[in-house]
Amino acid sequence: MRFSSPGIPLDDFNKLSFDMIMMSPPCQPFTRLGLQGDVADPRCKSFLFILDLLPRLCKLPTYILLENVKGFESSSARDYLTKTLSGCGYTYQEIMISPTNVGVPNSRLRYFLVAKMSAENSSIQTSAKGCSFSHVMDSEFPERSSVLRSKCQNTDRPSEDNPNVHVLYKRETQMDSQKKTDQNKNLSVQQIQDYLEPQMNIDMGLYLLKPKTLLRYGSILDIVQPHSRRSVCFTKGYGRYVEGTGSVLQCCMENEISSVFTNLDQLTEEEKLQKMLKLSLRYFTPREVANLMGFPQSFSFPEDISIIQQYRVLGNSLNVVVVSRLLQLMTSEHFGHSEGEEQFSVLENEYLCS
Repeated sequence: MRFSSPGIPLDDFNKLSFDMIMMSPPCQPFTRLGLQGDVADPRCKSFLFILDLLPRLCKLPTYILLENVKGFESSSARDYLTKTLSGCGYTYQEIMISPTNVGVPNSRLRYFLVAKMSAENSSIQTSAKGCSFSHVMDSEFPERSSVLRSKCQNTDRPSEDNPNVHVLYKRETQMDSQKKTDQNKNLSVQQIQDYLEPQMNIDMGLYLLKPKTLLRYGSILDIVQPHSRRSVCFTKGYGRYVEGTGSVLQCCMENEISSVFTNLDQLTEEEKLQKMLKLSLRYFTPREVANLMGFPQSFSFPEDISIIQQYRVLGNSLNVVVVSRLLQLMTSEHFGHSEGEEQFSVLENEYLCS
């Protein structure tokens, strides 16, 4: 159900008698590029409404799954969420996870919380005034927050922030280069080529980067190859903007990226362009982005939806493979027990090592 305003009466929710809530509240109050207004941001209003309503439902849903951006884990909204869940008797687990954790060569780090009503509380009905249950994870509540925050500290700094770091080429340091090399050696992650459309199906004229784009943004492009096992997060601005919106694909493998970009700034504009054109850089098609996002082959957009609109929708969506994996763990009989904790730990440790 989608909420446009917190004006839906409690009785209407009780009539639904739903078993699961899946929600992805607006991310703008928590994203690192925004104002980080947190609970004071008006866009957080519908989420706070749900948290206020939850304890007053006649029948609590058995399962809850929430997704949001990195940054939510250190917000007041997250603290209010976990406090509400604990008060209602839920067992919950928080995790920061990226598609690379489940073998998909795309980075899309997101915060997830999965919660399940404990068996002893599942038959208890809350009253209209609300009901307080025992705090299932009292001993873990403070530590869990600090663990999440310490695990997810962003230790990667752009090379331009440190003038003492030697840039190899393309604003890339030795550390940047080594990180990409390590990611491409991770055999638990599939190769980009497994997600590409057949070349004959692609109208290259629609997706090749234009000369003015290469000249202006060539030094900041994240370039991947078909055999790569990595790509950066695709955002809703992909195809419209270049910086930080997603990787581009090198189609011609006859030239090394390093040979093209090394000492490029010493050339004339025309010489720069001719060198970069040798790589045949293109955007991923919407179908390929959908593949990396885990959408089935049966998924397609209506014919009247433009390419830019398709990128926009995909950039705002979730990775289907990640969500399905979390749903499986949440609904398993092991969730809330040591076996379930171990499965979540495996996912989290894979992220920390990636």
